[in-house]
Amino acid sequence: MRRLGICPNAYYNYRKHRKADYYAKKAEVQEQIRNIYHSHNGVDGYRSMTVYLKRAGYSYSTTTIHKYMNTEMGLRSIVRPKKPGLKPGKPHKVFENKLKQDFHADKPNQKWCTDFTYLFLKNGDVRYNCAIIDLHDRSVVASITDRHITSELAIRTLQRALESQRPAKDSLILHSDQGSQYTSKAFTEFCESVHVTQSMSKAGYPYDNAPMERYFNTLKNECTNLYEFRTEAKHH
Repeated sequence: MRRLGICPNAYYNYRKHRKADYYAKKAEVQEQIRNIYHSHNGVDGYRSMTVYLKRAGYSYSTTTIHKYMNTEMGLRSIVRPKKPGLKPGKPHKVFENKLKQDFHADKPNQKWCTDFTYLFLKNGDVRYNCAIIDLHDRSVVASITDRHITSELAIRTLQRALESQRPAKDSLILHSDQGSQYTSKAFTEFCESVHVTQSMSKAGYPYDNAPMERYFNTLKNECTNLYEFRTEAKHH
């Protein structure tokens, strides 16, 4: 090293600082992972987490995030076995399909998709998750889990998404199926009050909301452990 004009102490100090920087950055990213995971009630697997981190300014490969989450942190997504069976109810209002399977969005907060799914707890109980994804980058903008599948849960999930993303007035389309929660008077009136345009899949056409199906299937495929809730309180 002296032949090259490099002082050994300077070189080893450089290596030491570089290693320290690596561990500091790793700790920062893992803290972000932990915050996102728990704020979404444990629904994000490593693929979803990679997208969400990128949205927050952290560009890492899915391999690295898998290593951090699954191997080092023990954080795994919850399973989605299938769509919950919903009791048919008389819809207050049904909306046309404004997406028509065009799932591309030029920028964030133009097109969101939403749906419900089952979550089975380790003790055999069932909870319901309502999630919203942004079609621009398939990131989760809101996710809430509760004991009952209701229009109130759908409203709270949309409210959380709006508060975190703050889309421009009258610029957002929210696409869902024709489930009674989304066609209810309470939900449709809430959407009107916050200037969100509703769009709905045609009954019996799951491909009209394919991004949500893929999102939930990814969670199922990624998962090997169930998320265990420790209290009976609602997860807001």
